[in-house]
Amino acid sequence: MAAPSGRSCRRSWAALVPAALLCLAAQAAAEPGTAPGAVPSTAEFDVRPGGVVHSFSRSLGDYGCTFTYSAQGGTNEQWQMNVGMSEDNGLFSCTIWRPQGKSYLFFTQFKAEVKGAKIEYAMAYSQAAVGAQSDIPLKQEEFEITDTTVSHREGKFRFELSKLVIVAKTPRDEL
Repeated sequence: MAAPSGRSCRRSWAALVPAALLCLAAQAAAEPGTAPGAVPSTAEFDVRPGGVVHSFSRSLGDYGCTFTYSAQGGTNEQWQMNVGMSEDNGLFSCTIWRPQGKSYLFFTQFKAEVKGAKIEYAMAYSQAAVGAQSDIPLKQEEFEITDTTVSHREGKFRFELSKLVIVAKTPRDEL
């Protein structure tokens, strides 16, 4: 499932996603650790080069996010993962990014996987916003989105990654 493609859908998502992410971030900051089994909403980790596949995971209650990657070049980079829930528990978010903006590592592969929810929106970026610079999205052909994963597309991905944003819908029990 890719980001919506129609003009009206783009406008709807363009308004919805930032609002949802702000809501999730505010919720995580205001009430850390309120979900059963919750971990700190933001965690730092090193992205390590060397061509070896590494993974980093965080969960919040029944929902989780795992970032798996392989990178080359340079030295370790400090990255962050933020997981959060909307106030009504209808949306789970996972954001993985390099706070300094652009990564100088060459990613040979990446995959972010959510557990317990279905992806409604996802976007990958070659540069994360920092200072006066804006997020720069990857081209749609560079990555693919399924119900539970966002991953590089073999032969199309240009080895640049600095940020992933995922918003997933949690299952609802109908009365």
